[in-house]
Amino acid sequence: MPATPAWPPRSAPRLFVPGPLTEGGEITLEGQQAHYLGKVMRVAVGDAVVACDDMTGEWACEVVSAGKRDVVLAARQRLRSREDVPDFVLCAALLKKPNFDLVLEKATELGAAAVQPVVTRRCVADKLNPERALTIVTEAAEQCARTALPRVEPVTKLDSLLRDWPHDRALFFADEQGGEPAAAAFTAHSGPAALLVGPEGGFDEEERALIRAHPQARAITLGPRILRAETACISAVGLWMAVSGDWSAPHS
Repeated sequence: MPATPAWPPRSAPRLFVPGPLTEGGEITLEGQQAHYLGKVMRVAVGDAVVACDDMTGEWACEVVSAGKRDVVLAARQRLRSREDVPDFVLCAALLKKPNFDLVLEKATELGAAAVQPVVTRRCVADKLNPERALTIVTEAAEQCARTALPRVEPVTKLDSLLRDWPHDRALFFADEQGGEPAAAAFTAHSGPAALLVGPEGGFDEEERALIRAHPQARAITLGPRILRAETACISAVGLWMAVSGDWSAPHS
C-alpha cells in the first residue's frame, strides 16, 4: 500500500502574510503575492501553501480560491511556533545599494534579530528605502524558512546610536586597527549583543575614539586581513551565531 504523501509537500510555496493566522481562518492575498501564487507558482484550489504571519508561527494552508486578482488561503494546521531569535543586532554603516542589499539578505539568513543602519562620516549613502529593505528581508526569510522577520530599524547617525545605546547590551566594534579576537569575545559574553561595522572607508579617527570610549563598546578583530564592509558584516554575524547564537541548538 503506497504511503500517504506528506502534507504540506516540501515544494509548497512559502510566504509571509498579514496575521494573525488561526486554525480554519481565511486570508485573502492580492497584488504581488497573488500574482506570485497564481501566475508564477500556478496554484489551484486544494493546493498547499506554507504561510508565516510573524506572530503565531508557520501554518499549512489550503488554497480555497484562486482568481485572477486574488488568492484565498485557509489555515489548516500550525506547523511551527514563531521561533525564538537570538538577541543579536547588526549595526551596519550604510553602503552602496547592492552591497547593503546583500548585508540585509545575509543577516536575515544568518539569524540576526534586527539590522540597524548607521550613517557615519565616510558613508557613501545616507538614506535607506524602508519598503525595499522590508521586501529584501522578507524574501530572504521566506527562502531560509525563518518564522520571524528581522526588524530593520530607521537609519540613525553614529553619534545618536552611541548616545542612546542601552546599558544592558554589549556593542562589539569591528575595528580594523585591532582588538580582542572576535570568537573569544563572543564566547565570553552572554546576554543581548550587537555588532558595529563601518562603511567602505572605515571609521575616521574621531569616530573610532568615540566608539572605543563608550562604556558598552568592545573592540574586536576579525582576523589579519582587511575585509570589505559587507564581508565583515556577514562573517561576523555567522561567527556570533556559531559560538553564541542558535547554530548549536538541535533542529528538526
